[in-house]
Amino acid sequence: MKRIGSSKLPQINISKTSTSVGSNFSTTASSSSASSYSIPSSGSTTPSSVSPSNAQAISFAKKRVDYTQKVQYSTNGIGSMGTRSTVIQLLNNITTKREAEQYLKYFTSVSQQQFAVIKVGGAIISDKLQELASCLAFLYHVGLYPIVLHGTGPQVNEKLESQGVEPDYIDGIRITDDKTMAVVRQCFLEQNLKLVTALEKLGVRARPITSGVFTADYLDKEKYNLVGNICSVSKDPIEASIKAGALPILTSLAETTSGQMLNVNADVAAGELARVFEPLKIVYLNEKGGIINGETGNKVSMINLDEEYEDLMKQSWVKYGTKLKIKEIKELLDYLPRSSSVAIIDVDDLQKELFTDSGAGTMIRRGYKLSKRTSLKEFPTEALRDALQRDSDISSGKISAASYLTKLGNTEFTSYADEPMDGLAIVTKAEPVPKLDKFLCSQTAWLNNVSDNIFTSINRDFPSLQWTVDEKDENIAWHFAKSQGSYLKNGKVLFWYGINDLDTISKIINEFTASFLSGHSNNTSNSSNVFVSGQSKKTYSTVSSPKPNGTKTSTSKIALIGARGYTGKNLINLINSHPYLELSHVSSRQLAGQKVEDYTKSEVIHENLQIEDIKALEKEGKVDFWIMALPNKVSEPFIEAIESVNGNSKIIDLSADHRFVPETEWAYGLPELNDREKIAKAKKIANPGCYATGSQLAIAPIKEYLTSEPTVFGVSGYSGAGTKPSPKNDPKFLNNNLIPYTLTNHIHEREISTRIGTRVGFTPHVGQWFQGITLTVSMPIKKGSLTSEEAEKVYEDFYKGEKLVHIQSDIPLVRDIMGTHGVVIGGFKVNDEQDRLVVVATIDNLLKGAATQCVQNMNLAMGYGEYDGIPDEKIVSK
Repeated sequence: MKRIGSSKLPQINISKTSTSVGSNFSTTASSSSASSYSIPSSGSTTPSSVSPSNAQAISFAKKRVDYTQKVQYSTNGIGSMGTRSTVIQLLNNITTKREAEQYLKYFTSVSQQQFAVIKVGGAIISDKLQELASCLAFLYHVGLYPIVLHGTGPQVNEKLESQGVEPDYIDGIRITDDKTMAVVRQCFLEQNLKLVTALEKLGVRARPITSGVFTADYLDKEKYNLVGNICSVSKDPIEASIKAGALPILTSLAETTSGQMLNVNADVAAGELARVFEPLKIVYLNEKGGIINGETGNKVSMINLDEEYEDLMKQSWVKYGTKLKIKEIKELLDYLPRSSSVAIIDVDDLQKELFTDSGAGTMIRRGYKLSKRTSLKEFPTEALRDALQRDSDISSGKISAASYLTKLGNTEFTSYADEPMDGLAIVTKAEPVPKLDKFLCSQTAWLNNVSDNIFTSINRDFPSLQWTVDEKDENIAWHFAKSQGSYLKNGKVLFWYGINDLDTISKIINEFTASFLSGHSNNTSNSSNVFVSGQSKKTYSTVSSPKPNGTKTSTSKIALIGARGYTGKNLINLINSHPYLELSHVSSRQLAGQKVEDYTKSEVIHENLQIEDIKALEKEGKVDFWIMALPNKVSEPFIEAIESVNGNSKIIDLSADHRFVPETEWAYGLPELNDREKIAKAKKIANPGCYATGSQLAIAPIKEYLTSEPTVFGVSGYSGAGTKPSPKNDPKFLNNNLIPYTLTNHIHEREISTRIGTRVGFTPHVGQWFQGITLTVSMPIKKGSLTSEEAEKVYEDFYKGEKLVHIQSDIPLVRDIMGTHGVVIGGFKVNDEQDRLVVVATIDNLLKGAATQCVQNMNLAMGYGEYDGIPDEKIVSK
């Protein structure tokens, strides 16, 4: 760092490489009295129009470097406890324990052969056999059975060259004559045996399957000779191997119906396997760890085929095997669900790809083409309005969507969006630099690099740009990486790129700082708006009254997916006593074949429903309502299967997966605080979380009195920790104990904050009782605005007529809420300074926190009385 001039002048920080966000701006400069900014070129002087009274910092950042930790799996002996110990240790270190656990639950929710298809390049077997075997051994030891198919290209080339034969290709396809075919067959058998042997040395049962899977015709006998075009795939050898507890290790050799052996590209064969099995993961392992851009030498991290395929195939470096690979993957993905993707990675990154959100290597997906618009008439109106709800100012009601669109209609702008409008950017004309007025991306858009595609398009059309983002935006590092300069003031960061003269930089900074003097930011969008933050300013009101009387009395058939947990059992009990609901199907992999206990209306046997089963049931109209009682990030394949049929059923999801999406897609099922008409009309309902339900009900009535962030101290019974053994649900460990966990950023903290519309601090704990939650909620309020008695009256008025919310003066006790179907709020106390209100709420986490609320939402959606099937004697009365 070099300082120029006196202490009153700005500091110039020159850095060729920025390794963290902190090097781009000073977090200590976030107060109203301090600012900092950075510019893209060196050798410059202070902008004369920037006040020298505050110390400023100018820094230069060309790129951001991220670091990741790589975990290597090894074994301590065949089938030994050491192996199991290593597996457990590895699970706890794959990026985050949460990711490992959630994906294990995900993968074990489907049949074993649907876990993954892994295509192994021949070079991997030659150069990284032990690493490959180690990774596959890990999967085997945790009960996962990928279908492994390998190639043998490098070995074939080496053998042919040793025989003086030059390998010959057309369009990336090896021309295979009789002599070449003999070498191909020999190499396939050798490499297959080598991999199987390596696995068996690690205690893994592996079955070599070198033929009998692929039946093929000649691709073009005159052109390619003995090269096959697969026309059918036999699943039997693969399923038999997995059923016997052995990993299937396949070659891509095929046969004609008459028995002639044909050579098939391993990438093509892997694609055919994926079409037949529709696995959760499709992974291609190669020695390069992905597709390498032949011009830059850099790894291509993401390819969105719908947007990039045509241009990509015209690139000079896309040729031979690379061209064929991309072409085959496109043809594969064209016939799989749009959510499917193919990962091309190195063996060292296999576990990261399978068990984390971040992945590695090259990810190839269909994605969507981007549309560029310059007029409001070109937009689908409702889709545009829904996308704008991700903007905090619009979702909070600070400005209306109609007002913004009216203003936009009178402005020269260019917009960029994908087809479902998961990502939307609006660039407006401004002097001296165009302004990125809105950058609204859903979580799906961020995870699938739609945000990067949009920004690339903007960068191509606009040589210079400015935009503003909230300092606390969770994607702030991404914005720093996209910018060449930045300026921080009052919690907002002004970013820019493509500006190389100080006069222009000075002008946009002055406009930015002047906006604070007038009481508003110079950008109507305060953040990059991942959908959580985009909805974080929703204002509550009691928009509808309870609906105790229904209009429907006919029976509805219910399918419960995920019945093993405590919530599933409580749902079964409630449905059993419901006058109009009947269980038709109950799916649980662990309980398949066993009778459903505690259900007496008819005999129902647990099933292990697969995707095709669900499609068939939906197509035949045998289910009226689907309940997804599954862990987070597990239900999506089932939901996609239901929706693919376009049937008439409805879905309710008890996980957190759909609590943050726009309500035009999933209604948020908290009837006491949400519009009951929306829930009644919805085809898909997101059931709120247990902590989130109690906390929202405790905070919502005095939202208008809040001055800053409420804090929630929550303690749940150990049933909230699920059925999987852990210290959090071990009564012995919990005896005379209280366990805090997830001290920050708990999923319910996000949910409460998103729905209430203000940040909420939430700290969960586990207590030594079985079920029930107690929440102590401390809320800063306007000084002198409420007394304890007045606060209680506010709550009574707010929840008047709500059968499942009880208000009392005394502090509610968790022992009294166990087994009851509602929320009790009491203990109203305003401090002596009259600027803080504390209330206590209790809720049964398994009932109103899950099962009861599910039934309440289903009643509304099906036209029954809202409280039908919820026993009156188990509701706390006033």
